[in-house]
Amino acid sequence: MAPADRPAEPAPPESRVKVALRIVLALAMIGVGVLHFTSPEPFVRIVPAALPAPLALVYVSGVAEIAGGVGLLIPRLRRAAGIGLMALYVAVFPANINMAIHNISIGEDPVPEWALWARLPFQIVFIAWAYWVGVRSRPGHISR
Repeated sequence: MAPADRPAEPAPPESRVKVALRIVLALAMIGVGVLHFTSPEPFVRIVPAALPAPLALVYVSGVAEIAGGVGLLIPRLRRAAGIGLMALYVAVFPANINMAIHNISIGEDPVPEWALWARLPFQIVFIAWAYWVGVRSRPGHISR
């Protein structure tokens, strides 16, 4: 039988680590997205002054975070959610830079300036994380 004529072998199940990290990212994104609505003020503070309607941008990013988190949990939406989260992490990077430049804390306690700068490269980690658990997942695959 030629390779093209052979039935496709079922893909092996995804690792438990990958499934667990997908769930962790999904829940984190849903949780942070909800915070954009329940406590928007800290997020509004980090929106760069050059951007219009900071509160609206916070709400839009909150919706995107919740949608991305939920999408990671739904196999048919997983790839789109991963791509969307990757785009979101790029889109919010100016707010993270603004936070570091102006030494803006999200909470009430001040954050050391070095920590604000040190967290910037973690956007790459989040992009890679969303890629691995979302984009690199097999469409329609349900893990056991």
